[in-house]
Amino acid sequence: MDDSRLLIRVGHSPDPDDAFMFYALAQEKIATGKYRFEHELVDIETLNRRAFSGQLELTALSLHAYAHLTDRYLLCACGASMGERYGPLLVTPSTCSLEQLAQSAIAVPGKLTTAYLVLRMCLGPGFREVLVPFDRILDAVDAGHYLGQAVDAGLIIHEGQLTYAQQDLQLVLDLGQWWFDQTGLPLPLGANAVRKDLPQETIREVNRLLKESIRYGLEHRDEALSYALRFGRGLDRAQADRFVEMYVNQWTLDFGPRGRQAVAELLSRGHAAGVIPRLVVPEFVEG
Repeated sequence: MDDSRLLIRVGHSPDPDDAFMFYALAQEKIATGKYRFEHELVDIETLNRRAFSGQLELTALSLHAYAHLTDRYLLCACGASMGERYGPLLVTPSTCSLEQLAQSAIAVPGKLTTAYLVLRMCLGPGFREVLVPFDRILDAVDAGHYLGQAVDAGLIIHEGQLTYAQQDLQLVLDLGQWWFDQTGLPLPLGANAVRKDLPQETIREVNRLLKESIRYGLEHRDEALSYALRFGRGLDRAQADRFVEMYVNQWTLDFGPRGRQAVAELLSRGHAAGVIPRLVVPEFVEG
């Protein structure tokens, strides 16, 4: 049957927290009116790169990537991945100091990820980044190399934050805790962004429907978690539940004043550190 509804192409990561957020939209649990959502599940760095061409009307983005995309995208007021006193992890095969790592080869999941931005703020520019898909970093650290390149440490995002110890790797630093110690704020890692060239009504409705999807998941946790578990890459239900709880929380329904302050502080400090080329004031969907 021909579907004449307006198409909204959505991109998000194939991990439990994003799947949980988008469950109601992906499984048509909520009414979407004149809009039809088509989902693409792609790793976050690929989404960051694709956003420069504006292919997707609604996309998950690293906040670091957003700093380069303010001409194309507007931040949704909901859909944040935010950690208070926790976040991406720096892991190694054996105990070492931050001073040593500042001159080492570190596997990173992408230079537009927020994890990479905060690592640069913390360690400075002296380390050598080795680009590795996020779901292969633990193995690269364990092996000590990736595609012929030496790897001394790894910057872990997504479910690897819960599973790194299973490979006998050592935690050197939690960047979410480091950020909190520096700022007293939660660490804003990812967001959802809507394309600026859409009609204002569409922008507001997409934001509203995303929030409704998040709320539905929180109110129907067991069924949303069962769906999210499909994207857990080895997580059991308890681990998946913990991971979702870490990144689908009060900040996900609405950034709120403190969350917006955290985004502004991240972008300001990223600019001061020389990683973000210009000072960016974040813009959010209103109304």
